[in-house]
Amino acid sequence: MRLAELSERSGVSTATIKYYLREGLLAPGRQVNATTAEYDEEHLRRLRLIRAMIQVGRVPVATVREVLGHVDDDSLPRALRLGASVWALPQVPEPDAEDEFVQGARLAMEELLATLGWSNAQSLAPLSPAFRSLVVAAAALRRLGYDWSPETLVPYARLMHQVARLDLEFMESHVSEAEKAEVAVLGVVLVDPMLRALHRLAQEEESTRRYGFE
Repeated sequence: MRLAELSERSGVSTATIKYYLREGLLAPGRQVNATTAEYDEEHLRRLRLIRAMIQVGRVPVATVREVLGHVDDDSLPRALRLGASVWALPQVPEPDAEDEFVQGARLAMEELLATLGWSNAQSLAPLSPAFRSLVVAAAALRRLGYDWSPETLVPYARLMHQVARLDLEFMESHVSEAEKAEVAVLGVVLVDPMLRALHRLAQEEESTRRYGFE
């Protein structure tokens, strides 16, 4: 397809597509002549991914470029490719290591991983943005006087492990390694908000079942 058709099918203006091409987010089309290039379904799929990350996920363009660089890196084994793609997304900043609440939360969350037997997560914890997010949230709760202990979190973590299995099964249903990495990224950008929304809806449902509307 030509640029105009790519724009029409994707709903993205030609000016924006040209910008993505200049920024290296979208691969160049096949050059037909000096002024015309052709694009295919892969360009359309990638363009939709870019728009989802930028418009829905609010991911900066520079970060999208970094993420897609990992998604397309055929030199990486699957685990590293998935990890690098997801870890390149915006993450919480590193908490103050001297903060007593952070120190206590880190120890408690390390205990949680040990209790769960998540040895791989334990080994990745010093580098993992997800573990950092867990510590930051736990520290904030402790600071407010609400200590979510490892014992309290274990059943929640067990449920999330079931969700993770479903995530990986869905990811493995896709053929190419690049598609698998894209699905992992979309899991953070789009599926995580869906799961949070379902959690809120479940709370609303259970709350009204228990307490009614009065």
